[in-house]
Amino acid sequence: MNLKDGVKTAENKVSTEARRLSDMVKDKSKSLVDRLECFEDIISLEVGDTGLHRAKTLEREFDVRQLYLKYEGDNPTGTQKDRIAFAQLYDALRREFEVVSLATCGNYGVAMALASDLAGVACKIYIPESYHTDRAVEMQTLGAEIIRIPGSYEDVVTASSRLAEEHGWYDANPGGANTPLQISAYAQIAQEIFEDLGDAPKYCAVPVSNGTLFAGIYRGFVNLYKRGKTSRIPKMIAASSSRKNPIVESFLQNLDHCKDLNPAAIKETKYNEPLINWHSFDGEEALYALQKSEGEAFNISDKKLKEMTSLLHKKEGFRILPASTAGLIGLLELDEKMNFEPDRFVAVLTAKN
Repeated sequence: MNLKDGVKTAENKVSTEARRLSDMVKDKSKSLVDRLECFEDIISLEVGDTGLHRAKTLEREFDVRQLYLKYEGDNPTGTQKDRIAFAQLYDALRREFEVVSLATCGNYGVAMALASDLAGVACKIYIPESYHTDRAVEMQTLGAEIIRIPGSYEDVVTASSRLAEEHGWYDANPGGANTPLQISAYAQIAQEIFEDLGDAPKYCAVPVSNGTLFAGIYRGFVNLYKRGKTSRIPKMIAASSSRKNPIVESFLQNLDHCKDLNPAAIKETKYNEPLINWHSFDGEEALYALQKSEGEAFNISDKKLKEMTSLLHKKEGFRILPASTAGLIGLLELDEKMNFEPDRFVAVLTAKN
């Protein structure tokens, strides 16, 4: 597996071949079918098929066997968000939208900006006024328009969805009509894990925020099992910032629905920002996945996120965003509690640092 060290500039995130195909996608003298086929080729070249790395050093460190890390940092903008961004841009092209819009705190915005740039579709990105992200520069370099509006992330999602409806733009926000499309895109992660392992793992651990990624991976494993491809559905582990995620809190309280948290109690730090929210837009789907898989949920402190980031760099050579290690920490804490019998275990690392 080739690890990608450092951060590429926005202009160099994709291959020369993808740029050539992008010119064809933007050529409106071509038929829509031809343009869509070119964009499909870009997706095939650039998105997904991320590495599954056996973490032998961590196995020895924590006395666990066959621990695998699914490294979503291999995607062009360094996060799993590329999967849903490119899937939705394909949908927007197919339906002949001229503008896509969304709210973001960082990573999703860069993914959508890149996909929009390659598709030749205008991109409007709404960011809460109080949030600070270095990735806004990348979004602008890729041609996206940045709009700052007051309120929490959840408030900005609601506002940007309303504006998309008013103006006839493609709404790429979570929790709306595109949820099935987003879940389907993330289900591909389960397919890739299956292709590498030949079966489903015993446990699959994932960081959670809105819950879309978590629900998508679970759905992917369910589909594989129903088709007779795997012998089991993995038990899913959800992990997030301590007491700042409705999915984790609702599961730990044994609720039958995903209950919103008190917005005033949600405080952003430089370590937890991708994880925190008071309302998880796809929380019901994620909570269902947790319960049906007989999984577990964990609250992870900033201190543990920071320490695991350092450990992964030192022991396995990965430069990982601290929040992306939450699932791995939860998996290792469960092993400490249960002393796993030999099997195969997967932790999804969602973003590079």
